Amino acid sequence: MPPISAEKYAELERRVLAAIDRDAAELTEISLTIHANPELQFVERKAAALLTSKLEARGFEVQRGVAELETAFVGYAGDNDGPTIGIVAEYDALRGLGHACGHNLIGTAALGAAWAINEVIAELPGRVRMIGTPAEEGGGGKVLMVNRGVFKGVDAAMMFHPLDTNLLSTPFLASNRIKLEFFGRASHAAASPELGINALDAVIQTYNAVNALRQHLRSDVRIHGVITNGGQAANIVPEYASAEFSVRAADRPYSNETLAKFVRCAEAAAMATGATLKYTVEEASRYDDLDSNPIMQRLFGEKLTRLGIDYLDKPNGQGSGSTDMGNVSQVVPSIHPFLKIAETGVACHTNGFREAAASPEGQTAMLNAARAMALTTLDLLAKPDLLRETKAAFAARHPNV
Repeated sequence: MPPISAEKYAELERRVLAAIDRDAAELTEISLTIHANPELQFVERKAAALLTSKLEARGFEVQRGVAELETAFVGYAGDNDGPTIGIVAEYDALRGLGHACGHNLIGTAALGAAWAINEVIAELPGRVRMIGTPAEEGGGGKVLMVNRGVFKGVDAAMMFHPLDTNLLSTPFLASNRIKLEFFGRASHAAASPELGINALDAVIQTYNAVNALRQHLRSDVRIHGVITNGGQAANIVPEYASAEFSVRAADRPYSNETLAKFVRCAEAAAMATGATLKYTVEEASRYDDLDSNPIMQRLFGEKLTRLGIDYLDKPNGQGSGSTDMGNVSQVVPSIHPFLKIAETGVACHTNGFREAAASPEGQTAMLNAARAMALTTLDLLAKPDLLRETKAAFAARHPNV
């Protein structure tokens, strides 16, 4: 395919933006439908069915149940011979809070961007993939999809996330979720306590040991947990107790090092109390830190400026969570920018943010995200030098990938 001239690029850009304008009402309806039908991790059947049907209606080839995950999918359009750009969708909700992280907007923005690029894909080298990823909220859908090869052959990937500000990137922590189980011996807590082994004491001692450890960890570390079983009655020495913890740090190596120290705290608690410890770290719980590709980040920022949207390059000191998009960013050049849907200070995972995800402001942000992602995808497919720069920047940070 011959190089795309500036005049041709301008025409393609106009058509991409016109497509999103034309589809705005339908995209808003899709977003609100997903919002009104929240589904938890790995059972997002209505959302996945809606998004895949909408892809097929526009001529996409759709593969369902990818990576052995029922609600994961990939929609393909374009020519196999060129580069492949992945537009990533999320659509799971939070237990008890519905779409309080705005994943209805994420999934629909990805659909809007994919639809728009499909309008011009026949005139571009390469193809677009809309990649539907379930279970970001703790289930690690992308972790499993990366490990099972879904992102192989993808040259660059992107998604957006709603927030209370417009932001190109923020650090995301590498995390591990670990389940602790302690097994002791039951006994009457008053009549014969000396015959018991208190499994709950082992959980409490783990907490105490971790609190002593905090002084000797880097400031970016976050360790937090809950007791999921503390015994059955006050007059029975608990023979079984369990807890779940999240162990996070700014990068995967230090997160792993911290996890090993955490396990030693639990082992020491077991030894001190006489309980037996069993711990489990699930594969899908290992979220990597996010590496935002600087070239793609710059392009996305240029598109926001083109749309008249002001933004910050990096956050002004707020804390950070974790995302399984981090795992994607370790194997494929990626970005995960944010667009404002709520007043400053309205945090994700709250009732206020859930309402914002169904608000007119939320739908406007979703449409702008679709526009910016579609235009960034257009750049990467129409301007080979930009994709080469993107991949070179990734290779410099990930020489072994």
